[in-house]
Amino acid sequence: MKVILLQDVKGTGKKGDTKEVSEGYANNFLIPRKLAIPATKGNMNSLKEQKRISEKRKAEELGKAQHLAKQMDDLMITFKTKVGEGGRVFGSITSKQISQELKKKHKLDIDKKKILLSDPIRSLGVTKVSVKLHHEVTATLSVQVVEE
Repeated sequence: MKVILLQDVKGTGKKGDTKEVSEGYANNFLIPRKLAIPATKGNMNSLKEQKRISEKRKAEELGKAQHLAKQMDDLMITFKTKVGEGGRVFGSITSKQISQELKKKHKLDIDKKKILLSDPIRSLGVTKVSVKLHHEVTATLSVQVVEE
């Protein structure tokens, strides 16, 4: 019996796959647990439509991320902070602060988890910070720390 998998099933296949399985496995396990539906003509057409919509949405997200990356490559964020001996900053500049500054000054809502900062910034000068906008798109943002 041919079925369309609605979820990943270990040992059978991935979500969206069309598989040939035994009739008992399909009728007694997959279909009652809503893991699969019979592969009828109507179900096949709806699966194709869902895949088409999903691909379109993914392409739009990628386009938005690439546009945002171009905007962010030109941005420079400046933080004024107190400085001690040797240009050492009191405290540090964290990804949370960078995210808040982007939202306040440039109206860009970037989650702090997407800002790839290995260690908080603790020195004066310009630091290049990577921002992961999409699994294929990474932007570079310039963060400048100056003495108050």
